[in-house]
This record gives sequence, structure tokens and C-alpha cells, in this order.
Amino acid sequence: MNLATWVERHGRRTPDGPALADGDRVHATWSTFAVRTAAVAAALRRRFGLVPGERVAIVMRNRPEYLEALFATWHAGLVAVPVNARLHRDEIAYILDHSGTRVVITDDDHAEDVGSLVGSVEALGAAVVAPGSDWDGLTTGDPAALLDRRADDPAWLFYTSGTTGRPKGATLTHRNLLMMSLSYLADIDAISAQDSILHAAPLSHGSGLYGLPHIARGAVSVIPHSGGVDGAEIAGLLARWPGMSFFAAPTMVKRLAGDPAVTGSDLTHLTTIIYGGAPMYLADLEDALGVFGPRLAQIYGQGETPMTITALSKADHADRDHPQWRERLQSVGVARTDVEVRVVDEDDRDLPPGEVGEVVVRGEVVMPGYWNQPDASAEALRGGWLHTGDMGSFDQAGYLTLRDRSKDLIISGGMNIYPREVEEALLRHPAVREVSVVGRADPEWGEAVFAFVVASDATAPPPVVELDRICLDHIARYKRPKDYRFVDSLPTNNYGKVLKRELRERLSREASPGAE
Repeated sequence: MNLATWVERHGRRTPDGPALADGDRVHATWSTFAVRTAAVAAALRRRFGLVPGERVAIVMRNRPEYLEALFATWHAGLVAVPVNARLHRDEIAYILDHSGTRVVITDDDHAEDVGSLVGSVEALGAAVVAPGSDWDGLTTGDPAALLDRRADDPAWLFYTSGTTGRPKGATLTHRNLLMMSLSYLADIDAISAQDSILHAAPLSHGSGLYGLPHIARGAVSVIPHSGGVDGAEIAGLLARWPGMSFFAAPTMVKRLAGDPAVTGSDLTHLTTIIYGGAPMYLADLEDALGVFGPRLAQIYGQGETPMTITALSKADHADRDHPQWRERLQSVGVARTDVEVRVVDEDDRDLPPGEVGEVVVRGEVVMPGYWNQPDASAEALRGGWLHTGDMGSFDQAGYLTLRDRSKDLIISGGMNIYPREVEEALLRHPAVREVSVVGRADPEWGEAVFAFVVASDATAPPPVVELDRICLDHIARYKRPKDYRFVDSLPTNNYGKVLKRELRERLSREASPGAE
């Protein structure tokens, strides 16, 4: 099955229904969306000479043309390579070269950088700017017939964020993305053609994936003018588009929960806020529930198994009377309908509830491998299970709690320390707004716990003695940070994840000031 079938189908069934919206304005009906994608597909095949299986990259900020380009690529039987639009030119060049991209669809903001790569990146032959006259010429030509695709044909090369080295391209097939979408409908929300999804987060990653089940069901995809999370803008769009859902990183949820423009608005049209991709601390989650009510759901997944490992449902969030309610809020929920999830030791043996090990998963949603990286694929998929690199434990009821990425684990004096539990303790202090805990090399203990703290009031940071006390009140003494540093902000990537690698490298440079 070709995923572009969805657009073609809605173009026939509900031709006048809104498909793509630019803010509060309808950009394209389903009929228009279908015609434009079929025309661009024809141009990709005829004008640029692309054949099925070749790659088309999309390097642009969120806009309606992004989704037109994505579905046109699939309509033509090609493979989409959505690229984080905030990457450096050299990082973009690496992804285009590694994927063997033939054509890039970009926008004015990135046209100079992307255009300069044509000819220097080996396979790259052309860059098309959208919107504009070039794009208009593609969308108004004769349409191409939908090209049939096998379920195991690649559809999307999902490049990881690259925080620990060169990014890898998870090869997501039409089957993977179909199963992901069906699983969303089974476990998260039933979507109708009267609903909407707001793309405030990047379409190149999470928001683009979350949009697929909405397109499958004929809901309208809404692109905010700001291209990001703006409380006043979101409040206005909620008044315009009913049945709205959107994906947001935990930092975005926290920001919206404290935004007067949101807290003072009518939330009747808000259906679901999906959060994930980074830890949501308990205090922040309880604040968000106080603002949004039972509209929050958490999804735990990775690019290698797109948005599908476990989920903490809206019902779980709302079940305040359950004796383990707060404990469950700190989990990532239970295994999704279409996957098997285990927690294993170093020899891939199952661990009992309560014991921490690596989370592994298998199912039809899991990628077949990384693009042109057989060794990395074999390592990640050894034994037929995706090894996530995340450390976690199940409780007796099957709720999975993540401890940390395995690379973030701190081993001090032979004791395992999971940074998140230290961060949770420190965030109980009212003067702490954000915190990130990492390990620092220590000649005596191997590693020492080090906390970077963002104070609620930068002019009056909390006394260290108080931070020590709140840790000692809630976690074991050996887990308490040996040192603290107050900073104005924490480094994050485009999706709100704190870049702990940068913090560790900062400490390493300070320990060896002459090192490059």
C-alpha cells in the first residue's frame, strides 16, 4: 500500500473538505491537495527523471507545502528524507549525501544553503523552492497516476538527532508507518474528519509522524504562522478549528501551562496534547493537568519504532483515585497494541518487575534497519528485537518507567545512579525551574554526580545547603550531587531535549583546559 492513497481517497470522498490550513485560513481542500500532489509527483518523475525508490529531501520550516511535498514524494513511488530545518549547512549536506538524495524541496529561508549544495553533494541534481514560481509550476502540471508500493518499500528515512555523533537514517517502510497510524487510532484517539491537528512542533520529526493518522482519517492539518509554540496564536486557532490535537515536547507543555493567553482561553476545542521525547517531571505534569484537564497523553517511541512502544493514556492521567496514580504519572505507560516490549539484562534475559534493564521491542512498526549501515542495523536489531538504549523497569501491572538512556547512567563508587531521580528530587524545590544531572569524571569514585540548575529567579538562586537537604529528604545520600552550577539556561535541541552530551563535554573541557 502507498500511503499517498489516503490523500487520493479523501480527494474523491470529501473534495470540498478542508485538508491543509495556513493558520485560520484554508490552504487546500482535499480535492486541491490531491490534485497538487499528483502534479508534483509527475514533475518529480518526468522533469527530474526520478525512478521509484530514489530519495527526495524536504528542508523547510513548517508550512502547508511541506505536506504537499511529502505526499507527492510518496505518490511518485519515491522515498522522503525530511531534514531538521535548524541544522547547519554541513549537517544538512551529510544527510543529503548519506541518503543519496536526488532532489531537495526547500523554502526561501534555506534556499541559499541548500542551493549551494547542488553539484557538491554527489547525487543531488536540483533544489526546488516552495512556495514560489518554481513550486507553482510543479503543482499545476498534468497529474501522475498513483504508483503502487509494496508494504516493505522504504517511505521515510528518519534521521536521528545526532547528539552522539553522525545521525543514522532509520528506514521506515510504508508498513511501518501504516502500523504506527493504526496503533495511534487503537490506543490514543479515535479521529474523525471533523477534527484537526496543529503542527507547532517540527514536521520533520514527531509532529510529521503524529500527523499521519489524522491525514488517514481526513482531519485538517493546521500550520501556525509562527512556526512554533505561541500561546496567543494557539488560543486563537483553538477557537477556529475544533477537535484539535497536537504534539509538544515536555518543555513546550510546561511553557503553555504557564502562559496566560492559554490559561485564560476557551479550551473546548482542545482534544489531546501528546507529549514525549524527553522526561516530563511530576510537578510540571501536575501543573499541566490543572490547566488542561484530562487531555494529556504520553507516547514513548523512537525514530526506529515511530511513536510506538508504550503509552500513558488520557484515562491514566485522569485516574486520580488510583492508589498508584502519581507513580503511574512518572511512567511511560503500558505496551502498545501492536508491539511486544521487554526489559532485559546484558545477556538479553528477561528481568522481573522492579529490576532495571534495557528496553527492547519488536513488532511490525519497528524499522528493518538503518539506511546503508548494516553493522549498526545488526547491533540495534540483534536477536530480532530493537535494542532502544533506554533503561527502564516494569511494575507488576505492566507500567514501564524509564530511568535514563544507558549512556546517561552515572556509576559512582560502583553504584548505579539514574540522573532523572536526582532531577525529580531537585525540582521539588520551589526556586528550581530546570535542572540537568550528569556524571563528572572523579579520580576516587569514577564518576561524581554534578547538577546544572536553572533558578526560577536568576538573581536569587537557592542556597546549596537547601538543595542538599531536599535531596537527602527524598533520595539516598550517595545519589546527592557533589557539586552544583547555576546557569541561565540548559542546551536543548530542536525538539526540547536537553543535550546532556554538551554538559558533559563542558565539564571535560574544564578539567582539561588545554584539550581541543
